[in-house]
Amino acid sequence: MSARVYLDYNASAPVWPEAASAVDEALRAGANASSIHAPGRAARTRIEDAREAVARLVGADPAGIVLTGGGTEANNQAVRCSGAERVLVSAIEHESVLAADEAAEILPVTPGGTVDPAALAHAFSADARPALVAVMLANNETGVIQPVAEIAEIAHRHGARVHCDAVQAAGKIPVDTASLGADSYALSAHKTGGPQGVGALVLRDPDAAGRLIHGGGQERGRRAGTENVAGIAGFGRAAEIVGERLEDFAGLAALRDRMEEEIRAVDPEAWIVGADAPRLPNTSMVVMPGCESAAQVIALDLDGIAVSAGSACSSGQVRIPYVLDAMGVDDAEARCALRVSLGWRTTSHEIDRFVVSWANLRRRTARRVA
Repeated sequence: MSARVYLDYNASAPVWPEAASAVDEALRAGANASSIHAPGRAARTRIEDAREAVARLVGADPAGIVLTGGGTEANNQAVRCSGAERVLVSAIEHESVLAADEAAEILPVTPGGTVDPAALAHAFSADARPALVAVMLANNETGVIQPVAEIAEIAHRHGARVHCDAVQAAGKIPVDTASLGADSYALSAHKTGGPQGVGALVLRDPDAAGRLIHGGGQERGRRAGTENVAGIAGFGRAAEIVGERLEDFAGLAALRDRMEEEIRAVDPEAWIVGADAPRLPNTSMVVMPGCESAAQVIALDLDGIAVSAGSACSSGQVRIPYVLDAMGVDDAEARCALRVSLGWRTTSHEIDRFVVSWANLRRRTARRVA
């Protein structure tokens, strides 16, 4: 059997060999970074070097980087510990944002998949209480890039803070926290080719979020618990690599666009969600009418190709993506959506294999319908 084709980078990117080496070196060295002896100081150096690398990736001050257990924790800390009297979140946010405040007000999105700034302005005109607005930078399912700078300008005009989930964007497109204007950002190592279980909350405003995990004084008192030195070291190395290879990642758009053109040539009724909006260069959500997502994922998996039906944060469940529901996509078509996400190992040959496999599945499905 041919080597498997992995096209699920938005779920988790394969670890860079250099990042794996950084993890291994830190594990072998051991020591607690809070200890003042030589091994402890060496562990502390690994953490601070990584902090600086993560900060450089997003144009942030290292002093504002809070190293966490992942993007989900960072999002929870930003939302749950904001101190805001009301929270407004977009309808397409990651579940770690949507579930962080059950009383959050939902901001609608356009049919193209972008947050509607006019809806935010209207929400402020109706209620002037201190608020937190949470809007992601790039959607994990469609890849559609959100107007964060415009959202931040509106929010700040009304005295509100803004949290931006930049988990899917960092390392794929240039991310500059200053120009985007949000007060805090969430990052995740494993989306950049680092290890799983490590992330960061980036605070441009030191008052944007309080402490979520209580205990010791680690992370300048912002996040208690012994640091995951090995994971953090791997995160830092991955951040360095993706920061240096943003131009290479941008080149994936050509592969993605060719894939989409060939899919539409096979079946003109197939369509791409958010195709007319700015998107991440690696992400495509393809709708194959008449063939449910679960059947597509299974058939392609049997053919040696790994893709997904949407977010990978739902305990392995395959269900209608709520993101598509928020965009007004018909339920019948939403049930037939497939997310294909490319990454640093993706080759032209792998895209060829995917298109052939997808086309064969489409033909089999068409025969059954006929």
